[in-house]
Amino acid sequence: MAEITYREALNQALLEEMERDDRVFLMGEEVGEYDGAYKVSKGLLARFGDRRVVDTPISELGFAGLGVGAAMVGLRPVIEFMTFNFSLLALDQVINSAAKMLYMSGGQIPIPIVFRGPNGAALQLAAQHSQACETYYLHAPGIKVVSPATPADAKGLLKSAIRDDDPVVVLEGELLYNLRGEVPEGEHLVPLGVADVKREGRDVSILTHGKTVHLALQAAQRLEKEGIEAEVVDLRSLRPLDVEAILTTVRKTNRAVYVEEGWPYGGVGAQVAAIIQEEAFDDLDAPVLRVTQADVPMPYAKNLEQLAKPGVQRVVDACHRVLYRGVPPARGA
Repeated sequence: MAEITYREALNQALLEEMERDDRVFLMGEEVGEYDGAYKVSKGLLARFGDRRVVDTPISELGFAGLGVGAAMVGLRPVIEFMTFNFSLLALDQVINSAAKMLYMSGGQIPIPIVFRGPNGAALQLAAQHSQACETYYLHAPGIKVVSPATPADAKGLLKSAIRDDDPVVVLEGELLYNLRGEVPEGEHLVPLGVADVKREGRDVSILTHGKTVHLALQAAQRLEKEGIEAEVVDLRSLRPLDVEAILTTVRKTNRAVYVEEGWPYGGVGAQVAAIIQEEAFDDLDAPVLRVTQADVPMPYAKNLEQLAKPGVQRVVDACHRVLYRGVPPARGA
C-alpha cells in the first residue's frame, strides 16, 4: 500500500471518479485556477477543463442550488465548501432541496450530489470559522453524512459518496489534510454506514468520529500504560449509523465514552448515548459519558481555545470515571 496524505487521498478519489464517469464534476470556490483552498483539487482543472472543474463566486447558496439542479437532470456534482462554516449559508438548498427532493417527487427524482470540505476547528480561527457542523445535517432525513479520519477512509468514503444516488455530506478534518497513512492501491471503496474498530480493547469503549479518532487513539495509548485496554471505534458514517457496531463494542466492554469535536447539546454523542441506553442498557456497568467541545462559541485566544477543545487528558479522565477510578470531571485538556 502507498503512504500518502489525506489531501492526496481525496484528490485521487476525485480524479478516479471523474475519469470513471463523465457526469461527475467539481464546483466551488477556488477549486480550479487555485487548485483548491487546501489543494485537494490540484491538477484537476488541467486534466478535465473548466466545464468539469468550475470556479464559483463567493455564494454558497447559489452554487449549492446549481449543484442540486444539475443532479436533478442526471449529473453527479461534487460541491466543495471552502469550509463547512460557510455551508450554513447553503442550508436551504442542502436540506430543503437536496435532502427532500426524492421524497417530494414520489421517488422520481434522485439527487446524486456530494457536499464536501473541511469541518471543525483549526487553529485560532475564532467562533465563526471553528464549528463542527455534523448535527446541522444529521437532523434531516434524506441525506447521508460521513466523516473520515484517515487517508484510506477519506479516499474510500468519498468514492462511495460520489457513486451513491442520494445526497452525501463528506466532512473532512481541517487539521488532517497533511496526515499521512497507507491507502490501498487500485479500486478502494469504503461502504457508507459501516464503522471500523481502530483499536481492539476489553475494558472500555471509546466511540468517536473524524478528527477526534486520533485523540481517542492517543488516550488509549496512555491508558495502556495503566493496564487498561480501551477499544476505539471510529463510526466513519454518522448517517446511516452502524448501530450493530456500537452495540457490539458496548456488550464487549460494558462501558462507553463518546468523543467528538462538536458542542454537547444535541450532539452526535447524545444520539449514540440514546441508542446505547435503549438497546444495551442491561449491558452497561456505568453511565455513558461524553467528551466534547465546551458549550461556548470557540474563543480566539490560544489558551482559551485549548481549554474549549476536547483533549486527550479529558478522554483519559472520562475513561477513568466509567471504570470508577475516582477521577473528578476534567477541566481543560
